[in-house]
Amino acid sequence: MFAARCGASLLRSCVSSLTTTAASSTRSTAFSQASAFAPRSYATEAASGINAALARTEVLFKTYKPITPGIRHLKRPLAPHLWKGRPLRLLTVAQRKKGGRNGHGHITVRSRGGGHKRRIRLVDFMRSEPGPHDVVRVEYDPNRSAHIALLKNRDPNVSGDKVWSYILACEGLRAGHVIQSFRQGIPEGFVAGFVDSKELRGSSLQQQSEDTQSTSTASLVLGMLRQVTVKPGNVLPLRLIPVGTIIHNVSLDPEGRAILVRAAGTWGQVVTHEASGRYSHVRLQSGEVRKVLQDCVATIGKVSNPLWKNRNLGKAGRARWLGRRPHVRGMAMNRCDHPHGGGRGKSKGNKQPRSIWGWVSKGVRTRKPGPKGPKNSNKLVVHERPRGKEKRMGGR
Repeated sequence: MFAARCGASLLRSCVSSLTTTAASSTRSTAFSQASAFAPRSYATEAASGINAALARTEVLFKTYKPITPGIRHLKRPLAPHLWKGRPLRLLTVAQRKKGGRNGHGHITVRSRGGGHKRRIRLVDFMRSEPGPHDVVRVEYDPNRSAHIALLKNRDPNVSGDKVWSYILACEGLRAGHVIQSFRQGIPEGFVAGFVDSKELRGSSLQQQSEDTQSTSTASLVLGMLRQVTVKPGNVLPLRLIPVGTIIHNVSLDPEGRAILVRAAGTWGQVVTHEASGRYSHVRLQSGEVRKVLQDCVATIGKVSNPLWKNRNLGKAGRARWLGRRPHVRGMAMNRCDHPHGGGRGKSKGNKQPRSIWGWVSKGVRTRKPGPKGPKNSNKLVVHERPRGKEKRMGGR
């Protein structure tokens, strides 16, 4: 009797569950059909927009499933826009390695040697060819931290190695963009109403333009000039770059190549133009502010590949592929090989930290150039890079 009662209750529960499931499926089908023909409400659109804004839709680094110890911690910045083929052979030369040795065979840079075979990309740091250049592609360069861009000159009269060139790619530069070099100044007729001259300097550019034209016309012409010329990848003299502009590839000689601010993710900033019209003040990545001649050139924008410093090689073998040999600690050496060497156990003998040559490495300045060094050693440095407490406080 008990079994019959339990069987009846079980049958009753199964029938009720089937009925409930059928009813719910019918309601869901009807609701989906109704919603398919019903217009979307504004509340739904707003909710979906907020969710899309809060969701993380972009991954910055590429990681790997840790199936081996060598790729467990491997982390590489994603760069899907890079060219996956080989470089232009015309603009490359073979790299000859020296293993950190000078002409006499003496090791001057330790922990160097080996590494993968490479070809050096000939990067154009002069940018002396005027006119529009098309960005064909952005490539990986194994010899530097930043990416490089392949340019093609639009001028049909040029030939040879002037048709193609490599430059440092700035942040946001992609294939299909058009960039120009104004190293020789702004061509006549490039912007209606503007006539370039070396007498036009950064601080007095606005004033001299207003002297020759009306105030509204001068502001319009100057605004059009900056809209056309101040673009990422373009090269301009410092006298034509507005204050506050982010720059890189800064030269120190009006006729020389760019030598400052070339590492991945670095940038400089134009702080001010002197009233005399001779120098401009540029803040470098280290925090140092120095004078640069206004006839020197710089490239607009920030250097590409800013996430390079956050990569993780994952294993020692990848460092060897880059040509880095093991670096031995001083305390692990013998007394005759390093000031920290020798002794019983792990100790440097309460000595002040020194290099392998005996130079004091912490707390004592050994660099002589600069305002705090010998008198008149470097007059072009306006403000030194922050050190010590000033650096810990954020350079303030």
